Amino acid sequence: MIHRFTVNAWQRFVLSCALVLPAFCTFAIDVDIEGVEDGKLEDNIRLHLNSLDISKDVLSDPFWQDELGATVSTAVEPFGYYNSTTTVEVSGDDVILHVNLDTPLTVTNVTREIIGTGREDKDFRDRFNAFSLKKGDVLNQPVYENFKSSMFNYALSHGYFDFNWQATRLDLVREERAANILLIAQSGPRYKFGEVKLIGDQKSEAILNRLKPFESGEYYSSAKLTEFNRRLNQSGYFSRVIARPVVSEAVDLTVPVEITLVHKPRDTFNVGLGAATDTGARLRLKWERPWINTRGHSVTSELFLSSPEQSFTVDYRIPMQDITNDYLSIEGGYQFIDYSNTNTEAETLTVAAHRYWQEANSPWQQDGSLTYLRENYTQGTSVEQTTQLVMPGYAIRYLDRNDPLNITRGTYLQAFFQFGRDNAGSDINITKTVLEGGMIRTLNKHWLMLRAEGGAIETNDFYRVPASLRFFAGGDQSIRGFAYRDISPKKNVYIDPETGEEIVDVIIDPETGEELTDVSVGGRYLVTASVEYAYRIAENWRAAVFTDAGTATNDFDEGLAYGFGVGFHWLSPIGPVRVYGARGLSEFENSWRLHFILGPEL
Repeated sequence: MIHRFTVNAWQRFVLSCALVLPAFCTFAIDVDIEGVEDGKLEDNIRLHLNSLDISKDVLSDPFWQDELGATVSTAVEPFGYYNSTTTVEVSGDDVILHVNLDTPLTVTNVTREIIGTGREDKDFRDRFNAFSLKKGDVLNQPVYENFKSSMFNYALSHGYFDFNWQATRLDLVREERAANILLIAQSGPRYKFGEVKLIGDQKSEAILNRLKPFESGEYYSSAKLTEFNRRLNQSGYFSRVIARPVVSEAVDLTVPVEITLVHKPRDTFNVGLGAATDTGARLRLKWERPWINTRGHSVTSELFLSSPEQSFTVDYRIPMQDITNDYLSIEGGYQFIDYSNTNTEAETLTVAAHRYWQEANSPWQQDGSLTYLRENYTQGTSVEQTTQLVMPGYAIRYLDRNDPLNITRGTYLQAFFQFGRDNAGSDINITKTVLEGGMIRTLNKHWLMLRAEGGAIETNDFYRVPASLRFFAGGDQSIRGFAYRDISPKKNVYIDPETGEEIVDVIIDPETGEELTDVSVGGRYLVTASVEYAYRIAENWRAAVFTDAGTATNDFDEGLAYGFGVGFHWLSPIGPVRVYGARGLSEFENSWRLHFILGPEL
């Protein structure tokens, strides 16, 4: 049986009032809706039906059919359909709503006016005139209501704190299928930024003024205040800080900005534990003093301990105009390394000055540097060497990633150049260039990483190039399947620049007196590349396969080394944990290795 009816105005009014209450119930009946092609309309109908708590057994009752019809009418009216009718068909287990939307109301007249300072503000006018409903459009009440809210928010965010709607009206003439819209905005005056009022320790006043992206007397903008808060929180000086306008204290249309802050403790200490196949267990101790003086100078020091490497560094940082992205760093450090697989022992003392700069919100960072390096080392020979270098340098880096830990989309590029001259404080002429990059992309459950690295050293005396500057390949972040720094020439032949005699860099076993041919001594050139694919098999788990290739060499006559294998990623709360089983293939070694890596891929 098919029941037909028309919903009256009283029923719509009653149901509209009821719908202001939260819809706690879900419509338990599965219905088909016919006569509605617009997806938004159908979604709104179903949303309104969720407010009804009825069962299929009562749908033969005309009262409940009227309730259904009234609900549908209420749902479609905001979209201009004020003359709709609905019939309910119940046939066995099927419930069908036949909706006749009828002719919608169209906009016949739109009257808009701005009163106040906003009338002379081009951006304000453009925003106000962007009201999308025009004469002849089908009435859409959500557009009308959203515009009123968004215009109010726009006015407040641009300093029109006295904004109000002097008149808004939506006149509906249902018999004529017509709607008239009236919008009169009273913008009021536009306020400006006033002085910054600091609540807390006054020592940060100079820093705050340098972080401020606006000047007193400039028109107020919430976007600039948001940027100010971002800079304050990223500066590294405060454990808690917030900047807010105090409109109630405005004088002559200027709004003071109040900053409430708590400085970081005078000293902070951090302890970090980690492990990787290349270095084994490692311990990192870090001390930081974020405030040295009122100009925002800071100092950090770090002690790093692992089996093959120990180091101690101190970094004194002087902020420039843009404190977060523009600073001078003066660094000093001592490092001792002992890599048994490459017969390398080295003590290195460095002092360096770095000038970093980066545009706000830019992924590009640049670094100009001057480095003094003095290294005492043995590398592939029993003869101890000491080399002193003074090297200007320049680096440029691009880093864009969607998350600092669990990266699903990211790109990394870096170019580094450094040189020294024997008539300018260095023992030898040397130029070192390194290019590297990586990319991560994710599509649904598929994760792909590509990375590559290349480098070259040009020098007049490679025999005296420090071990820390030579190129090696192999290890967790290079060619898996090989030990850390295991891929490079196994001997080097040098010509003594003073005598012209040939020097062969080999390692002699002290017990047998035989030459060791499986120990790396470092090369002039480096090239590596890697492809890794992973598939997400569970919420925080990925299965991976990879292949790596490359070499560290002097002349590229030797073949490339290859690594391939499988592994898994665990996306832990502290970053990805990656474990791989890898097979290494080269002219001098074929081996299996297990690799363990903790930390982000880029």
